[in-house]
Amino acid sequence: MKPFLTKDFLLQTETAKILYHDSASDQPIIDYHCHLLPADIDSDKNFANLTKIWLDGDHYKWRAMRTFGIDEKYITGDAPDKEKFLKWAETVPYTVRNPLYHWTHMELKNYFGIDKLLSPRTAEEIYDQCTKDLQKTDFSTKSILKRMNVKVVCTTDDPVDSLSHHQNIKKDPFGVKVLPAFRPDKVYAFNDPEKYNSYIDQLSDVSDIEIKTLTDLYEALHKRISYFHENGCKLADHGLEKIFHANLSSSELRDSFIQVRKGNKLSVYQKHGLTYAILIELGKMYENKNWVQQYHLGALRNTNERMLDELGPDTGFDSIGDFSQSRNLSRFLNQLDSTNQLAKTILYNLNPAENEVMAAMIGNYNDGSVKGKMQYGSAWWFLDQKDGMEKQLNALSNLGLLSCFVGMLTDSRSFLSYPRHEYFRRILCNLIGADVENGELPNDPELLGGIVEDICYNNANEYFAF
Repeated sequence: MKPFLTKDFLLQTETAKILYHDSASDQPIIDYHCHLLPADIDSDKNFANLTKIWLDGDHYKWRAMRTFGIDEKYITGDAPDKEKFLKWAETVPYTVRNPLYHWTHMELKNYFGIDKLLSPRTAEEIYDQCTKDLQKTDFSTKSILKRMNVKVVCTTDDPVDSLSHHQNIKKDPFGVKVLPAFRPDKVYAFNDPEKYNSYIDQLSDVSDIEIKTLTDLYEALHKRISYFHENGCKLADHGLEKIFHANLSSSELRDSFIQVRKGNKLSVYQKHGLTYAILIELGKMYENKNWVQQYHLGALRNTNERMLDELGPDTGFDSIGDFSQSRNLSRFLNQLDSTNQLAKTILYNLNPAENEVMAAMIGNYNDGSVKGKMQYGSAWWFLDQKDGMEKQLNALSNLGLLSCFVGMLTDSRSFLSYPRHEYFRRILCNLIGADVENGELPNDPELLGGIVEDICYNNANEYFAF
């Protein structure tokens, strides 16, 4: 029987241990997609207690607590912070075989040096120690990033954002690049015309362009992309159920946009056609700036209307969707490629049934111009656990080149999430190590160690050119 969470955690062979400890563990982190708040980094914030840094905003934990029968008062409600943490501690022992069990104890160990298992018996001691530690200067947001060997952080930012926090951070460098990433989802959120027009009015204000027509919208987006570019942005990201498509003529597209600006509801056909057209224009703008475009596909969001009304979005009521992805995605990528305007692209899927679809799709549009131009992104959201990561790595290995992969990201709102990179690296080394010991790969430490280093850091560093 092996002890839990030792230095060889998840490493089942001697080769895996050598690969991880010699090639993976010390590699810097490029966190090219996350949801950390730039304001928290700008202010070099110290969190008031363990609940504030660990539970607030973490819908992974919230879902587990609800499943365990914890009242919402102790999750997103008005219970005191310590009581919320104690309820989380009640839940943790029963998260066994869920990645939360691993992550929880990796985070306690890596940040706070705590080897004890979290339970009701240890909860108060752990809460008090961690809360005390969090007040120290080496637990401020900037200190945490440096301590976790993070070199680059790309936040997720709306086109209307002033980027003032990024500008402040750049003026006072601390050894970690903090860059914006362009997330224009609200630009094609046509379901509620009133909300949509309120947002487009904001875009008009910040771009200093009166947006009456679709051409005006494109001009405003181009202006904001240039502004983001001037502030260090090199990535865009999109969260979509799928790439929708409808064959609207140019005049129909123009008329549809005018209709929604008048406050009228659009048909499904109009919404799909406009969204597709806007994404195509954005894709061309990204390629012009040599940005990387990312597409997170397959989330079925806000499935519980009662809880959406009560708590709002991003509170733990989203799911895996079963949307058909391949045909329209291929149409979209092909249209950009046909004019040689397809930017470097990362595709993420949420439905594991689409693993091979995505891994095969990227090979259709690699053209030899850039190493790994088309990327099958790391296992995402419901899939960023051991089984999901292994399946993503295997699909990419079987249908593409694992050696060209740009590796892991946190996609998190928490400054305590960086052990997910360690988790990924251990899983990667364990897979390769098993192949060596099974005689499926040669025992070539120089080759395989170099590939591990590339996946952990070098490939991303070259691909994004931060």
